[in-house]
Amino acid sequence: MFGSNKKSASPARSASANGMPQSQGLNSLVAGTTVEGNVTSKSDIRIDGTISGTLHCEAKVIVGPDGKIDGEVRCQNAVIEGKFVGNIHVKDLLNIRENAHVEGEIRYSKLIVQPGAVLIGDVRLNGAATNGSPKPKQAKTIVEARPNGKATAAEASR
Repeated sequence: MFGSNKKSASPARSASANGMPQSQGLNSLVAGTTVEGNVTSKSDIRIDGTISGTLHCEAKVIVGPDGKIDGEVRCQNAVIEGKFVGNIHVKDLLNIRENAHVEGEIRYSKLIVQPGAVLIGDVRLNGAATNGSPKPKQAKTIVEARPNGKATAAEASR
């Protein structure tokens, strides 16, 4: 009863439907709070206040309806409901909700933009310099010799 030798097992991390481990905690920056500078988080973070600076998160960033970020964000996933101005680089899913205002350099692997959202800026798929469009063929210049001794240049695409 009191002298049990059984050791309790450490709690296992829960897994999402895709088998990836979920974050255990949620950091929160509440409304009325302003942070200036660098913020780093290993777990999910919800912003209902204001951040001016950089936010590096190894999990999900949620910007609530009254949240504002002015600066740079690098994260795994993001849900934007409030205002974001700056550079955002999302490794996986970027979800921009209907009342969101997002402007700046936006990089993502998957993107959801709900009707009513404002999205302004340089929006690109991660790793795609041409935003998904095929590269144009390079033109090759061929010099043709003419019997009169003058050479002409012609373009031929390959």
